[in-house]
Amino acid sequence: MKLVIDYTPAVRQTAGIGRIIRGQIDALVQKNPGFDITLFVAGKVTPEQRAAAPLPLHTFPAISERNLTRVWHRLNVPVPRVDWLTGGSVDLFHATDFVMAPAKARKKLLTVHDLAFMRYPQAALPSLHHYLNVVVPRSINRADHLIADSRNTAMDLESTWPHLEGRISVVQGAVDHGVFRRVSNSDVTDAVRRKYAIGDSPYVFALSTLEPRKNYPRLIRAFHAARRDSGLPHRLVIGGKKGWLYDEIFATVRELGMDREVHLPGFVDDADLPALYSGAEFFAYPSLYEGFGLPVLEALACGTPVLTSDNSCLPEAGGEGALYIDAESVESIAEGITRLATLPDLRARLSAAGVVHARSFSWERSLDQLLGAYERALA
Repeated sequence: MKLVIDYTPAVRQTAGIGRIIRGQIDALVQKNPGFDITLFVAGKVTPEQRAAAPLPLHTFPAISERNLTRVWHRLNVPVPRVDWLTGGSVDLFHATDFVMAPAKARKKLLTVHDLAFMRYPQAALPSLHHYLNVVVPRSINRADHLIADSRNTAMDLESTWPHLEGRISVVQGAVDHGVFRRVSNSDVTDAVRRKYAIGDSPYVFALSTLEPRKNYPRLIRAFHAARRDSGLPHRLVIGGKKGWLYDEIFATVRELGMDREVHLPGFVDDADLPALYSGAEFFAYPSLYEGFGLPVLEALACGTPVLTSDNSCLPEAGGEGALYIDAESVESIAEGITRLATLPDLRARLSAAGVVHARSFSWERSLDQLLGAYERALA
């Protein structure tokens, strides 16, 4: 049975969606459950990207990914079809990142990671917001079955498009527990402190692409209030590359005069994440809306307590290992920061519960859910 998977986001994206797709497809290829698997990537790939993939990559380098996107999704022209580019008839085509490339396949499966573009339209560039509002509903209508990253995203999909009831499978992400675990070696944690110029103070760690939905201006204001009112010695370290509409983050730091207390080191290497999570007193993730919340699970797997929002899927990701706050309230976030910074018993309790919670999110479990989605899509 020929299965074609759009592996493009696994190659192009370094953040959560890319990591989830890489983990799921790696697990799928390793188990080899009987599919003839073909991985498709839009546009060109480098030799390094080919070497890192679990299978040979089928590409169409004659047209760039950007131009394929224009032809397929902006102009809605159904050529060149994916089945032409991957060698013939396809039993199941899995489109892994919101949009369905044109393909003649017996069944089509679409992963929709979240509905942030609808729930928080002000957090996206207008051009991207318009694009997603056109192509995602169109792609949903073309799919035989859908995958959601969390139960919350599945409920969002059903509440927006009631006809999808019974056509959605929840396939959650996971963490590699051989990688994301407590780093107790002080030489290792001290080395990442030096690498990212964190200094010797206790620190609160946050991580994501810098963009409005991650709610960093409120986090910075809450951190300022917690330091002012409780005399906290901590620094706030926000890792992640610049995304879009991020100017307010830097403006808030300048407005509050917190250039020394709030540190934005930019992109963080994946290999350094376990040590950065482990070295932090706690991890802060006060997002306004998420589809899965992978960094929350990564932090918990490293034994780091988490401060996160009580919205969307984040209680699914955080379980009993997180302290929950109202993401739209600076006061609520500040109170949570103060509690976690000053109550070591609370941190210890959350740390122990978080490790147990994160342990249930394995790639084997995620693969079982994915195979169930494939079975339902093919039925």
